[in-house]
Amino acid sequence: MTRFALAAGAAFACIAAPACAQELFGGVYAHDVNWVTRSGIEHGTDFELGVRGARLHALDFIGAPRPQAFVSVNSAGQTHFAAAGFSWQIGGRVYLRPGIGVAVHTGPSSFDPANRRIYFGSRVLFEPEIGIGVKLAPRTSVEASWVHLSHAQIFSGQNPGLDTVGVRFNLAFR
Repeated sequence: MTRFALAAGAAFACIAAPACAQELFGGVYAHDVNWVTRSGIEHGTDFELGVRGARLHALDFIGAPRPQAFVSVNSAGQTHFAAAGFSWQIGGRVYLRPGIGVAVHTGPSSFDPANRRIYFGSRVLFEPEIGIGVKLAPRTSVEASWVHLSHAQIFSGQNPGLDTVGVRFNLAFR
């Protein structure tokens, strides 16, 4: 666990340095889609913007992932979030991009009895995601992706989660 924490800290520090950012990505997502979590409480469109760093060969033992960080802003002013973690690109021209990270969000910190907002049960959540992409050119690609926020009932009994589904465009700097 300590090894992973040190690697995660190094990855996040690397993302903050402009020289490490190797890819910029942005996308448009449907917010709180009602399919995995059966939530569908919140509405609006999410706009995502993020960066990815170079593959971390020091983490070859887990497949040399790329560090990434992004923000997601909700058009209806509901739950916004920022996330950081790792992703792996598996494949060639057509590829799969699984990822895992942690996120902090602006959702309510207490239960909404009117059920108009998601009460996540924790300010810090896990952020698993998966994308299916295609390279359009050597430096550009497009992905369909799903991003999930949840804490798996580790921090409290409340855990409706949040699912976003959308399309992101990736632009590599090198």
